[in-house]
Amino acid sequence: MTDESSTYSGTSSDTPAVEDHSARNKLVIALLLVSAFVVILNETIMGVALPHLMSDLGITASAAQWLTTAFMLTMAVVIPVTGYLLQRLNTRPVFILAMSLFSAGTLISALAPGFAELVVGRIVQASGTAIMMPLLMTTVMNLVPPETRGKTMGNISIVISVAPAIGPTISGLILSALDWRWLFLLVLPIALGALALGASRIKNVTVPTTAPIDVLSIFLSAIGFGSFVYGLSGLGEAALHPPVVSPWIPLLIGAAVIAIFVLRQLQLQKQDRALLDLRTLTTTTFTIAVVMMAILMMSMFGVFILLPIYLQNVLGLTTLQTGLLLLPGGLIMGLCAPKVGSLFDKYGPKPLVIPGAILLSLVMWGLIFVQQDTPYWMLLIAHIVLSIGLALMFTPLFTVSLGSLPPRLYSHGSAMIGTTQQVAGAAGTALFVAIMTLRAASVSAGGGDILAATTGGIKTAFLCGAIISLGAVLASFFVKKPAA
Repeated sequence: MTDESSTYSGTSSDTPAVEDHSARNKLVIALLLVSAFVVILNETIMGVALPHLMSDLGITASAAQWLTTAFMLTMAVVIPVTGYLLQRLNTRPVFILAMSLFSAGTLISALAPGFAELVVGRIVQASGTAIMMPLLMTTVMNLVPPETRGKTMGNISIVISVAPAIGPTISGLILSALDWRWLFLLVLPIALGALALGASRIKNVTVPTTAPIDVLSIFLSAIGFGSFVYGLSGLGEAALHPPVVSPWIPLLIGAAVIAIFVLRQLQLQKQDRALLDLRTLTTTTFTIAVVMMAILMMSMFGVFILLPIYLQNVLGLTTLQTGLLLLPGGLIMGLCAPKVGSLFDKYGPKPLVIPGAILLSLVMWGLIFVQQDTPYWMLLIAHIVLSIGLALMFTPLFTVSLGSLPPRLYSHGSAMIGTTQQVAGAAGTALFVAIMTLRAASVSAGGGDILAATTGGIKTAFLCGAIISLGAVLASFFVKKPAA
């Protein structure tokens, strides 16, 4: 126990330096939290802007959603590499790398002359974001003792769940008065400020070790996940414009390469050389939590991309009105997160996760009844209830997943969680848009008007999300709090 306590506080309890290390640890976690909030915010900041960009750049919905999908997909490809970075490099250089990439991507996006350059900027942004999140989670697991992790994970939940939730609101406020480039121009000085502050104040709190990297694994993960999500996205586009190559081809290629990637990791982990150590999945609690988080991300990002399209293209709201309607849910999620963390430390996960999963599923089933004249207040209530349900689940799931692993697998566990989240979010975004596009095209071909076609497509996509949400309800009954 003495050695473990020393690990958490940074030194032994009977030395005068313990207060210095405690203050250092708090400062490092605070700086990482603020920086992570800034970078994660950009994951959904394009949601409300999609209809605006579709008109301004002359692109389809299936193409526009790649501004979000490419961001999440890049994170899914880069996050596994962070396990290697966190083992080989110290805290400060990893932070500088992450914020430098994010700042560079923000600048590229702000100056982008067209859609292709904008996607490149988003990819560079995502590369920095992908490094930041595992750095934050692994650092917290190494510095915070088990009995107070729930509260700290509550703060992380604010970053991971609230930042994406209020992204559409901030986007709507900016676009109501300024050009879409200001979505990046206003973030750039904040990112540069975080980079400068972190570079000067963050201290090294980890001990680097020798860790190998498998280049083939990186190649396989990029090709596998990229092909899979690209094919999924192409299903929607194929309904409007017959593609040169069937989207089922990249889907099948992606699935096959992902299978090879998994086999490669199983082989390498016997020598402790895996890029993504799959031994984390041998822990039942971790696996259940990861599956639930995948469902949450698919549902959340699917709703976040379809709801603004519905509010603007069907109900006729402006970007500002859309952003303001989605604001209360994001704020309530932020207010709930710390309290949920404290409740987790006291009562465990089930009293929080089970009601949260039920609320999520009820909202998803309720959204399948939206019409062309659905009152705004009903959507506001639905979004608030959805946000409460997500808040009840995120903190417990993050805490029990990593808390159930041995410390040597923390970096691989956080990488696994991050990869699963981003692939699920990207797949959910692409899947919901594909279903919407396919259904809308079918209604239009049958003689329906544009509004009826769009509404029908969105309802069908929400039905898919409602069915998926039932998996979260079932899995919630099997979540357990790991032993300290």
